[in-house]
Amino acid sequence: MNVIVPPLPYAMDALEPYISRRTLAAHFGRHHVGYVDRTRRLIDGTQLESAPIQEIVQASREMDNLRLFAAAAQAWNHSFYWSSMSPLGSGEAKGLIAEHLEASFGNQSAFRQQFIAAASDHLGSGWIWLVLDSEHLKIITTNNADTPLATTLTPLLVLDVWEHAYYLDYQHRRLDYISAFMSHLVNWNFAEANLQAALNQPDRPRSRWAVAASAAAVDIPVRSARH
Repeated sequence: MNVIVPPLPYAMDALEPYISRRTLAAHFGRHHVGYVDRTRRLIDGTQLESAPIQEIVQASREMDNLRLFAAAAQAWNHSFYWSSMSPLGSGEAKGLIAEHLEASFGNQSAFRQQFIAAASDHLGSGWIWLVLDSEHLKIITTNNADTPLATTLTPLLVLDVWEHAYYLDYQHRRLDYISAFMSHLVNWNFAEANLQAALNQPDRPRSRWAVAASAAAVDIPVRSARH
């Protein structure tokens, strides 16, 4: 099977004090691994058994297989979320992503305010995304396991606002978690790589993320999830 649990791109305690080792151990080690295990069980013996995770997400949506979509999309979303953060994150975006933020939102301060507002206003569990829509950047939110991977939008960055992403550290203070992500953890290098890959491959809108994700994981071994 090609569905795996990639290793975290940093040490388990690398995001402290903003996200604790305890939270990552539960979130990555239980929730993410659980979604991968569920996906592997659901594709075992099917035509999707050897497919990469992004194809499983898209195929399960097209087949209206809600159980498989929920598991596979959550597995993919979580992998994207881990790469959206960095111990060396925060600060102003630079390069091409900075140019697009300013063109799309006016300035980076306006983008941050809109992103924080969208995350704060989102009801229930879900995800807050920075995406490329044609030549412009947008902020969108998705509920539960939904993902822009199943659309023509290109994800560049994501924040997990499911309660298990922050409750051990912040309890009901979701806004503090959102602000910590935006001020201290955003991996602008990852967003930049995803944007450049998207603009360089206009004919592959649904798999552009893979180029940047692979580039970000050079020389990092992967391990299979428990079958």
